[in-house]
Amino acid sequence: MLADLDRIFTNLYGFRPWRLEAARARGDWVDTRALLDLGPDRIVEIVKDSGLRGRGGAGFPTGTKWGFMPKNPTPERPNFLIVNADESEPGSCKDREIIRHEPHKLLEGTLLAGFAIRARAAYIYIRGEYVREAQVLEQAVAEAYAAGLLGRNACGSGFDFDVFVHRGAGAYICGEESALIESLEGKKGQPRLKPPFPANVGLWGCPTTVNNVESIAVVPAILRRGADWFASIGRPGNTGTKLFQISGHVNRPCVVEEAMGIPFRQLIEEHCGGVRGGWGNLLAVIPGGSSVPLVPAHEIIDAPLDFDSLKALKSGLGTAAVIVMDRSTDIVKAIARISYFYKHESCGQCTPCREGTGWMWRVMERLVTGDAEPHEIDLLLEVTTQVEGHTICALGDAAAWPIQGLIRHFRPEIERRIARRRGFVSVPEALPQAAE
Repeated sequence: MLADLDRIFTNLYGFRPWRLEAARARGDWVDTRALLDLGPDRIVEIVKDSGLRGRGGAGFPTGTKWGFMPKNPTPERPNFLIVNADESEPGSCKDREIIRHEPHKLLEGTLLAGFAIRARAAYIYIRGEYVREAQVLEQAVAEAYAAGLLGRNACGSGFDFDVFVHRGAGAYICGEESALIESLEGKKGQPRLKPPFPANVGLWGCPTTVNNVESIAVVPAILRRGADWFASIGRPGNTGTKLFQISGHVNRPCVVEEAMGIPFRQLIEEHCGGVRGGWGNLLAVIPGGSSVPLVPAHEIIDAPLDFDSLKALKSGLGTAAVIVMDRSTDIVKAIARISYFYKHESCGQCTPCREGTGWMWRVMERLVTGDAEPHEIDLLLEVTTQVEGHTICALGDAAAWPIQGLIRHFRPEIERRIARRRGFVSVPEALPQAAE
């Protein structure tokens, strides 16, 4: 369990004010000038040594990503930083808590990250539905400007740095970095072909880095406490603290900061009061938001929650949005509902995604009632592999993976429904074994 002294987000639940004075009392914006005096290259090196991996889902090393940015930007092609606050993954709500309760931690991290990549300005792209959160963020930006922490000569460092808050229109696809850039430029939010990558051609054709809110917000703590401190938390290759968002069939749903790699059972017992109805009632878990494959109870129950451990289970940590499902869940219907979400949110640019997401959802709807032929299970699985990896962005993968996980672990349940629909009423229940 994470020690209280190691917690980065000390006002995660909003027990104290978010305003600048209170944030400074918690340690934000304290001697930020000294951190800037480390210099861009040293800041990047510290973040690399800490092992910080992106908290937005992909888990790419943050310091390595910063290292791709040009070290000698020109006035004609300045560097830019974009903070991705378009938190639209079903089940994910951690960035919302940071923005509304600890916005100054995010803003200080934005300044330090922008300085490290030699950016001229930063844009915080916030989800359109986060109305109150955007208001808090805009007020926090105004406070920081008034105190001389942002803008010209930020923190007295001689570094000029502006931060702009941009409200999106609520499109899930704008969480993809290149679609976000398109939206910022005033165009339809559709992903770009890569290469070129944003570090070369990003916002307005200039070098750009896009980072998640949590990735940026932990940077000040890493620089103050040191790379070794952050790297000592968690597991090798999966270091630091992580915000977990636990929803579904637990006794106390919550957002909590814990050590990366905490076992699932420990996370649920210590912070959520256990699974509703006891551990024997656990059916399956989606460990990283709706885009990652589910994991059945007997595989997830003692699994460490980190990038590599969940990859070994053919799933993923994603945003660490842990969705717990007990045995009352209609698991086929749940995945069909997720399929509808991705069909609805597809931007329609790629044929496999535009046509495939709708087709997969329609088949899933028939599998819910068993109104299908047995061979259609394999046909559906084959179509998911034709969508996966064949689109410009990862939305095609996100639409395919939940279905693949369902078929991998719950195929007998699908077959049972088809058999029952065809008149074989004596077919037994086909749910996997309960957790111990």
